[in-house]
This record gives sequence, C-alpha cells and structure tokens, in this order.
Amino acid sequence: MNLSHQAAGPLGSGAVARCQGLLEPALREAVSMLHPWGATMAGFALGWSDADGRPYDGDGGKGVRPAIAMLSAEAVGAAAESALPGAVAVELVHAFSLAHDDIIDNDERRRHRDALWKAYGVGPALLAGDALLALAVGQLAGRPEAMTYLSAALIDLVQGQTADMAFENRPWAGPNEVTVAEYTEMAAGKTGGLLGAAAATGVALGGAPELADRMWQMGRDLGVAFQIVDDVLGIWGDPRITGKPVHSDLRRDKKTFPVLAALAAGGAAAHELSVILASGSTDEESLRRAARLVEEAGGRTEARALADRYVSSALEVLDDCLPNAADLRALCDGLVDRVR
Repeated sequence: MNLSHQAAGPLGSGAVARCQGLLEPALREAVSMLHPWGATMAGFALGWSDADGRPYDGDGGKGVRPAIAMLSAEAVGAAAESALPGAVAVELVHAFSLAHDDIIDNDERRRHRDALWKAYGVGPALLAGDALLALAVGQLAGRPEAMTYLSAALIDLVQGQTADMAFENRPWAGPNEVTVAEYTEMAAGKTGGLLGAAAATGVALGGAPELADRMWQMGRDLGVAFQIVDDVLGIWGDPRITGKPVHSDLRRDKKTFPVLAALAAGGAAAHELSVILASGSTDEESLRRAARLVEEAGGRTEARALADRYVSSALEVLDDCLPNAADLRALCDGLVDRVR
C-alpha cells in the first residue's frame, strides 16, 4: 500500500498543502491521547519525530486520503474543516495499515528510514498500529453517516491484504494461477477501500450523504489504478524516490499486475520470465532480467493502460457527482500521473 513520495505535480499542489495544514494539528491532538510511549511511536510513524522522539523534518507522506476527504466536503459547498474527523480517521487507518504491512512483508525501510517495527520492535509496532486504529474509530463515533464507510473500508482492507498474502502461495502459471479479476478485486479492497472511505466520508460530513455511495465506488476504482501504479513503481521505481530497493516486489515474488499481464501475453519473453519466476532466483542479475522481460512482454504497457481505464472510470463518476471539484479532480488524476 506504499506510494512513493513525489513533490511535483498535482500531488504537491497548493490544495493538498492547504489540507495538510488543517490536518496536522488535528492529528497531533488525536495522538496526544495516547500513552507517552505510544504517542512517541505514533509521531515516528507519522513522520513528526525520530525514534527518540526528537522533531524530525522528513517525509511524512503525501496526505492523499485526508485531502480527498476535505476536498470532497468543499466540493459539496462545505468548509474543509467539516470533514476533519473523516480526514483524521483515514490518515490514522493508513498509518496503522503501513505499520502492520511492513511487519507482514518484513520491510525494514519506510520513507527512507527504519520502518516502525525496525525502530521499536515487532510487539511495540503492533501495539502502536492498534492504537492508531482505535483512535481512528474514535474520530467517527457518533457519526453513523461516515462511520459506515470507515467500517466498510476496514473490512475491505483486511480482505484485500489477506488475498494479497494468499496470492504469494499460488503458482505463477497453471490452473490455480492468480487472475486479473482476482487481482483487481484485491486492489479495490486493499487500496481502494480507504480511498472510497475518504471520498464518502467527505461528502457525508459535508452535508451531502446522498452522494456517499457513488463516491465510495469512485474511490474503489481509483484505488485499483493507485495500486497498479504502485506495482509499476515496485519494479521500476527509483529507490531515491520510493525509499525501497529496486525490483523489491520481484524479490518478494509478489503477484503484481505488470507480471501477471506479461505472463498472460504469451510469447518468448513471457516463457523466459515464467522460467525465472519458477526458479525462485533473487540475485540481482535474475531480477534485472525478469524486469526487462516483463517490459518486453508488454506488462508495463498493459499496467499503464489498465490504470488509465480505472482512473477514467473514477473521474467519470466524480465529474457526474461533483462537476465543479477541480482541485479534487486534479488530485485524483495525479495519482496515475506518477508514471506518465
């Protein structure tokens, strides 16, 4: 679920920066309720401090999800502040999911420094993640019009993450291979659920709950595009930008869309790729060769095309529901621009 930091373009726009300015004080207030050690770990996870609790000026993430919530509220005529409980909730759930994700994937690095579990240990990191989740739920207690979507997103997130892990135990080819349909359903849950919750809670808290169901689906479609782009970056992304080693997803044998599409294309490149993947080789030469073969077989191109189709579907719904939401539209479109 990690998305690389990119300061330029729509993701670094003034609208997002404005939302971040509103979000951080509210986040800090929420985290202040925790035990001091838990608050220190939460501050580290959110990019505010180093492992010893000293102020840290680094990458705390782009704040895409809370920005979607606040910009959705603005698009229905409300103040961005009206959606702050939803914005805080989705950002806390995102931080919780990353803390657990890195433990599951044994990733030692997150945003160019130690992952939470590497800095504090597995047990404390799990507890900190649980605390962030509890705080998120508390944000929307008594707001059923928004809590419905956060609850649905949490179920989707767990279901999607479970499917993603289960994929790792299935073969790359054969009768039990992972299908594109299964992949997109996984991505819609693992990544799309929280984006859907952001958009739906934004309009609901902004006074237009009748739009929430459609905005929920918009976010899920956007999430599929988001995840496909992340898959592309997981193979070909610049480590200086992504904060993770090159070919990291190939090294972990993850069933990502570019690889699935390359294998489905058939041909000599796909056949050679299947041999490398079946061998389980993780040396740098094999990984570089596998990445080249994925590209030669058309996996990167097909990933780009499918991401475009899903983001186009999301934007059609957005334009129909919120035709004057220029800032929100630019933000959503910018999620795919990361690999254009």
